[in-house]
Amino acid sequence: MAKSQFTETVRARWARLRAWSEIQAKRGASGARWTWARVRVWPWKRIGIGAGAVFGVLATALVLFVTFADWNAMRGPISRMASAASGREVVIAGDLDVDPWSFTPDIRVSDLRIGNPTRFAERGHFARIQQADISVRLFPLFIGRFDIVQLDLNGADIRLFRSAEGDSNWAPNPRAGRGKPLNLPAIREFSLHDGRIELVDEKRGMALDATFSTRESADARDPGQFALDGEGSINDRPFTLELTGAPLLNVQRNRPYAFVADVRAGGTRIQADGSIPRPFDFSAFQADVVASGPDLAQLYHLIGLALPNTPPYALRGRVERRGQTYGMPNLVGTIGDSDLRGAFTATRRNGRLFLDGDFVSSRLDFDDLMTVLGGPPSTGGDETASEEQRAMAANLAAQGRILPNARLDISRVRNMDARVSYRAARVRSERFPLRGLSLDIALDRGLLQLDPLTLDLRQGRIGGAVAINAREETPQVDVDLRLTNARIESIIALGGEPPLTGSLLGRLQLSGRGASVREAAANANGNVTLVTPRGEVREAFAELTGINVTRGLGLLLTNDRSKIDVRCGVASFEVRGGVARARTIVFDTETMLIQGSGSINLGDETMDLRLEGEPKEARLVRVGAPITLRGHLRSPSVGVDAGELAQEGGLAALLGTIVAPLAVVLPFVDAGLAEDANCSALLSGRPYVANEG
Repeated sequence: MAKSQFTETVRARWARLRAWSEIQAKRGASGARWTWARVRVWPWKRIGIGAGAVFGVLATALVLFVTFADWNAMRGPISRMASAASGREVVIAGDLDVDPWSFTPDIRVSDLRIGNPTRFAERGHFARIQQADISVRLFPLFIGRFDIVQLDLNGADIRLFRSAEGDSNWAPNPRAGRGKPLNLPAIREFSLHDGRIELVDEKRGMALDATFSTRESADARDPGQFALDGEGSINDRPFTLELTGAPLLNVQRNRPYAFVADVRAGGTRIQADGSIPRPFDFSAFQADVVASGPDLAQLYHLIGLALPNTPPYALRGRVERRGQTYGMPNLVGTIGDSDLRGAFTATRRNGRLFLDGDFVSSRLDFDDLMTVLGGPPSTGGDETASEEQRAMAANLAAQGRILPNARLDISRVRNMDARVSYRAARVRSERFPLRGLSLDIALDRGLLQLDPLTLDLRQGRIGGAVAINAREETPQVDVDLRLTNARIESIIALGGEPPLTGSLLGRLQLSGRGASVREAAANANGNVTLVTPRGEVREAFAELTGINVTRGLGLLLTNDRSKIDVRCGVASFEVRGGVARARTIVFDTETMLIQGSGSINLGDETMDLRLEGEPKEARLVRVGAPITLRGHLRSPSVGVDAGELAQEGGLAALLGTIVAPLAVVLPFVDAGLAEDANCSALLSGRPYVANEG
């Protein structure tokens, strides 16, 4: 029947029904209402009956299909749908069997093969599973939710890979946007038997080959366990991994899953006792961790954080992860001979790892701090040092060197950003008169800044900033430090009564390129200046700068302790190409005007300086031979240059050559120094001359 004819027929019948209902309405209102209700229900009832019949036919057909279907014939379409949904090739190479007659249908798949994403296609398969038994809830499937009641995997072979650029075969393509942490579908019961995991991580220089198995038991006293054991290498050094947990058979999504892990890599060991609050949601976990090892920097390949070089450490705390953020809210332990406590968090910001931390030490051993610069701690006495650091210290001593040559790993500095503060309430040092230390560290895309950096001395303070720009292939190092309110006798720690005392100020401003402290120093340019506005010097030492036989040696032999005032002292060096050449070295005392010359080579760490004294009063016998300081900075030698006698000259003419350089170097240290009473006396006062009585 044509559509138009069907429509006309319906309209005609509808008109006759309305006419009949109007006739019945005249017989009684109540009867009319009942009759019209029947008329309205009647066509929809017929439609419902028809729809039910159609549904029944479809349901019957579906039941017959499910009952007698050849599921192996469906492997191709199902594999193609799974491949399209996952973005990687999925193949059911074995049998596919489905038992649908349950509210939790059972599915058995043999020889399931899951390929890598297209960008890693050349690396073969991602996973191969000999047999997988899956039970899913039926009704959630109708709303697009995959709720797994039970999952049993037998003979799984999983291969994980991450490139040096950080792209991995288990995560979404980073070019397509940042992926979410791995969060598997809901699984109520899970078991795993006789599996293998192979991991190759080029970014961290890691390779791992591990096997896993699970043992279940009905005995509540020994329910069994899940175990993963593996070995491999990190940065070409062997390591082992042991991980155990509760048996997987009874894992439930709403109950925490406990685990214990033990990782050993050389001298590094990390033990963790933790849990995953919601199993199969790996974006959240917590664990109590105990870590020890020879150097914190070696943890980079394990945890991905670019930490500084340190002496051997022993740390403990609780690691917590929430989504893209993990950290330790209460870290305590020791590094070398120093204590450490603090907290940090690490999170992803715009695809980059950002470390935010605050740390304090009640007692810092300064030797431990030297390892941050790549230098070894002192290995004498009971100092804590690794075997590698002891070998480095011995090598530096054999070379007569002070500056370390350990190179900065630029790639690590570029791979993360940071904001870290550190405070040390007390500092123990046999080399420097330190009392406290504080610094703020900022790392931004390869630019490392220590600003402000403060070293509290027993008397005085060193403050300033250090910047290492590793954005280019060869890092640029800039240092600007000021010494204020210090004392000479505190800086020059000599036994007995110090020969020279007085206030001391200074400034160091250097810039150089290099991947190590030694290399940057060897290429440095800048200025170094020390100033003492006032002080005292033992008279015997002042006289010896001119080798006054009748006075200087006599005062030393008689152990004379008399002192004379230092009106002003300045030692200024201009650094070019790693060589610091003396621009001005002058000490003005009551009886002598001492000047110096020479250079210090930061590249080979040698010095060649000489000091000459000009008396302000007449001397009966005077042999003018300069005092020399020569040799390695680590162990310089003091001598007398007897082969070249000092030239006699007028003191006034000598001062004339000093005034101009002082006018330049004093404001470099402190703009107010030129106005200081004692220094201004040197610049403007009328000096004594040799022929005056």
